[in-house]
Amino acid sequence: MATSEAILQVLSGPVPQLFYSEPCSKNSNSRLSLKYRVSRRWKKGSELMQRVDFSRSSRGSCKCQHAESVSAVTAEDEHGGRSSNSWNSQKVEVSQQMNNENGSVASMEKLASTRTINNTPNRVSADSTEDEAWNLLRESLVYYCSNPIGTIAANDPTDTSILNYDQVFIRDFIPSGIAFLLKGEYDIVRNFILYTLQLQSWEKTMDCYSPGQGLMPASFKVRTVPLDGDDSAYEEVLDPDFGEAAIGRVAPVDSGLWWIILLRAYGKCSGDLSVQERVDVQTGIKMILKLCLADGFDMFPTLLVTDGSCMIDRRMGIHGHPLEIQAFRSEEVTKIPLVAANTMEVGSYLTDEIDGWPVFFQALFYSALLCAREMLAPEESADLMRALNNRLIALSFHIREYYWTDMSKINEIYRYKTEEYSYDAVNKFNIYPDQIPPWLGEWMPNKGGYLIGNLQPAHMDFRFFSLGNLWSIVSSLATIDQSHAILDLIEAKWADLVSDMPMKICYPALEGEEWRIITGSDPKNTPWSYHNGGSWPTLLWQLTVACIKMNRPWIAVNAVKIAERRISRDKWPEYYDSKRARFIGKQAHLYQTWSIAGYLVSKLLLANPDAAKILVNVEDSDLANAFSCMLSANPRRNRIRKGPKQSFIV
Repeated sequence: MATSEAILQVLSGPVPQLFYSEPCSKNSNSRLSLKYRVSRRWKKGSELMQRVDFSRSSRGSCKCQHAESVSAVTAEDEHGGRSSNSWNSQKVEVSQQMNNENGSVASMEKLASTRTINNTPNRVSADSTEDEAWNLLRESLVYYCSNPIGTIAANDPTDTSILNYDQVFIRDFIPSGIAFLLKGEYDIVRNFILYTLQLQSWEKTMDCYSPGQGLMPASFKVRTVPLDGDDSAYEEVLDPDFGEAAIGRVAPVDSGLWWIILLRAYGKCSGDLSVQERVDVQTGIKMILKLCLADGFDMFPTLLVTDGSCMIDRRMGIHGHPLEIQAFRSEEVTKIPLVAANTMEVGSYLTDEIDGWPVFFQALFYSALLCAREMLAPEESADLMRALNNRLIALSFHIREYYWTDMSKINEIYRYKTEEYSYDAVNKFNIYPDQIPPWLGEWMPNKGGYLIGNLQPAHMDFRFFSLGNLWSIVSSLATIDQSHAILDLIEAKWADLVSDMPMKICYPALEGEEWRIITGSDPKNTPWSYHNGGSWPTLLWQLTVACIKMNRPWIAVNAVKIAERRISRDKWPEYYDSKRARFIGKQAHLYQTWSIAGYLVSKLLLANPDAAKILVNVEDSDLANAFSCMLSANPRRNRIRKGPKQSFIV
């Protein structure tokens, strides 16, 4: 969707500073000190550093020059020692913490009512749950050259089938990193950012084919290997996985976007902007954005991705342009040189029923673009800034206009005329009214709405995806009214989306023939299990950020209280099964780190709501004005001939 010259003029000014940098904790300065000696470490009940044959380059070893470059920069860090203050875990008085801008008495009454929830007899105290969570989070730390650089995905000493859950996943570490930032322990996040940046430049291939430069790994593992020529001495190396060993061999689309979001959060929380100003970090951001903004065949600002390339890492019908990420073009992130069927744009080749633009990815892409725009040096990135602004405007317009649904929109779709050939067509995507599923009319409340799961020619996926909708609130991809409507729907459908454990990853589950066709009869994604309608405790922290941003913290308080009733007793599972989340997931790993960290982040943010600013993006006036210009523009004006687009060089 082209952007008019008027919009470009609106955005020609300097990028606004959305938040000022301010430490999250006054007693939380830290110094990063790298010691270049081999130190093999084992966790309780789990060996993290394994002696294995390692054929990669020694670029990731702890004695290499890359680590020295990290030391050179961090040696100039003027922060003091790590804070040892314990977190105040007394009951949160949110009404005293939050600034109620609207002065709503009803809001405070709702908040007060959340404190009256009765505890079940088996519920452990919040204090003991928080203490246990912090102990478990620290036990999950992974060390490299004697320095913490991340947390493993799960740390269950009784689990004999760990698969890759003993690795550090970029997406899984995000809540852990935020918890450490809010605690004032900055060094682990700084280490994680810089060392994963080194892995970005590694060669990544499968069957003699390589994806685009800038791709971040899905995960990495610290290994100990014998030194060359000396079997009695060992060194530590980082072993990344870019999807070569992943189930389905799918490259991680979301890793680079989460990395950008965490980088911004680190700078805002610690006050240390030197990391994001480094030349290698600026280059890393640009490499990720180059993948995001590459030109292709698309007519829309959304981009193609494959199924299984994000948190939902198995076939669930989200291939195309899902809301959560919407990051890289398929031809640049897929590890297969041929164009796969589930990555082909709808109607562009062979069949009209291949793909779409799933809403599940969009919000993370939008948030990462805003974060990158805020951190890039404008004097060195003028063309890239222009491309960023163009995409932000087009993407926000596209999602707000075409993905939003509520009772009014459903009634409009129900009366759609089809087969319209016109620049002014109302039914632009030729949606057939019979596609409205029977469950939707009964489920949709009169007050509330959400962003649908997918949109493609002649098809709308009406499933509710929690992460995409919550992060659309956090990133301001959704308007203020839409954001409140999403929270209204969550409150109205509490029994379906939260129930006995927050929160459903999607609703409803795929069942029957639909499940067999879309998932391939996946035995792990049976109805109301895992990614097919399972309940994931890690979503608690994203729900909390969204509620705090919209000044409705009582929703998050209620969700946290529900989680506290059983999550510790259930040994911190990865996910829960059944419609009401009554069962621990049949294949769920216990002591899942991001379940632990998600709970801690929620507690920390509810205790100090102002700290949520390190994650929140607010819509600036320039974007809002440009969005208004697009709404009032004549669609025929965008068909005038234009010169070639300017390219940018990374």
